[in-house]
Amino acid sequence: MSIHNEALFDQSEIEGLEGLNIAIIHTRWNNFIVDELVNGCREVLAKNKVENIDHRQVPGSIELTFACQRYFEATCNTTRRPDAIIAFGCVIKGETPHFDYVCESVTQGITQLNLQLPIPVIFGLLTVNNVAQAKERIGGAHGHKGEEAAISALQMIAFNKELG
Repeated sequence: MSIHNEALFDQSEIEGLEGLNIAIIHTRWNNFIVDELVNGCREVLAKNKVENIDHRQVPGSIELTFACQRYFEATCNTTRRPDAIIAFGCVIKGETPHFDYVCESVTQGITQLNLQLPIPVIFGLLTVNNVAQAKERIGGAHGHKGEEAAISALQMIAFNKELG
C-alpha cells in the first residue's frame, strides 16, 4: 500500500470481515490508467483477504451507473451478492464541454445508487485535465486512487455491517 494511504486506514476498522464479495466495474476507455486503478484496488483487497472479486467492464464512464445497478439487481438474491461495488473510470478533459457532462452524469448517478442500494458504491472516477494528472493519481504525488477506493469499500462495508 502506498504511503499516502496509511493515514486513511486503521486495520482494526475491518477486523472480522470475512467472505466478502466485491464487484469492480470499470471502463475500457482510458484503460492505460483504469487498469492501474484496478490493479491497485485488487492489491489492497488481496492484502485484506478478499478473494471473491467479480470484474465487469463497460465501454465508457457514462455506462458505469447502469452497469452497477444492473449488476446488483442480477446478483442481489444469489451467493454472489456484492458487499460493495467499486466503479472505476478516467475522464480526461478535452476541448469540448463533453467532459463536464460525463463527469456530472457519473457523479450524480453514483450518488443516486448510494441512496438507493443497500450496499456502498464507491466512486473511483478520475476527472482530470490531462494524462499527467491521471498518472499522479495512480501512485504519484496524489496517492493511488485505486488503493483508496479499496480502503473506502472495506470501511463502508464495515460501517454497513455495524448498522445491521
